[in-house]
Amino acid sequence: MMFSDGDPTDIEHEQVVFCFDRESGLKAIISIYSTALGPALGGTRFHPYASLEEATADSLALAKAMAYKAACAGLDFGGGKAVILGDPRRDKSEQMLRAYGRFIASLGGRYVTACDVGTYPADMDVVARECVFVTGRSPAYGGSGDSGPLTAYGVLQGMHAAAQHRWGSPDLRGKRVAVSGLGKVGRPLVGHLVAEGAAVTGADVDPARVAAVRAAHSEVREASPDEIAALPADIYAPCALGGALDASTVATLQAEIVCGGANNQLAGPSVGQHLATKGVLYAPDYVVNAGGLIQVADEYQGWSPARARARCEEIFDTTLRVLRLADAEGVAPGVAADRLAERRMQRVGRLRSILLPGNVPHPSRRL
Repeated sequence: MMFSDGDPTDIEHEQVVFCFDRESGLKAIISIYSTALGPALGGTRFHPYASLEEATADSLALAKAMAYKAACAGLDFGGGKAVILGDPRRDKSEQMLRAYGRFIASLGGRYVTACDVGTYPADMDVVARECVFVTGRSPAYGGSGDSGPLTAYGVLQGMHAAAQHRWGSPDLRGKRVAVSGLGKVGRPLVGHLVAEGAAVTGADVDPARVAAVRAAHSEVREASPDEIAALPADIYAPCALGGALDASTVATLQAEIVCGGANNQLAGPSVGQHLATKGVLYAPDYVVNAGGLIQVADEYQGWSPARARARCEEIFDTTLRVLRLADAEGVAPGVAADRLAERRMQRVGRLRSILLPGNVPHPSRRL
């Protein structure tokens, strides 16, 4: 099998598991990047991938991003990600989700799952009927529910920090913000921005999502998904699927700041440098969109909305720290964020060498 860089041996991940159940139609991939800080935590994405190769590459990239996100957020979790191949509107079933839950259970707690694109708290409730390593559940079962709103709140904190770094003030009043993607994260983010007096333009491939946002906020302008990145704006907020920023997008980008909720926004490692060369300040995606991960991590250890929100507010300080480190070390913000994450994984992860008795579980495991 070939991966995104064409070299099947160039994998840093601890474990990749292929899951297949013929009767339910389950085809899934679970990628565990690192358990240095604790069990690998990451959502389950249900998506109609064009090929197994594409699905594998996505799970590998997302798992690594989750590890770095958890490390920068100060969580005691590693990073993992799972993908289920198929159309969630057509293929999802109780049988499939329960079969998937049994595969997660077979990993013995190395991987903890949650919601992602195409999966919801109700789905996690079904998975949990076969497996305890599940978070992001519905409130009816003691869960925290949809993580989109808290993710959006965290992106807002990152946006404040980027504004502080670029313009000397976190105030977003009057700033033109272009939000691409009006789903789980983009929609509540628009609500925050409107409340703060920003001038918002939104775009989504689903006209119903655009209509819903404009029904709630008539002042929001509409743009097509193809043109929104090139509109005159102060801040561009990618909140849809990954890879939104490539060389051609950067060439037409007019915003001074990029700060959004999507995972893996940069189509390749060189894009971050392209942004820096152009003078665009990039707030690394996995730093600012950590609110959802903070929420499900908190739920897994005993849900406290106030505690999770307070931790989400720390994204402001973390983002500023990353941006200042980037300036101090003369690197792009994405490189600075990676360095912070890697240092924590190395320094805290090395404590695993201090052996404990076999019956002492990691604090983040509910066993």
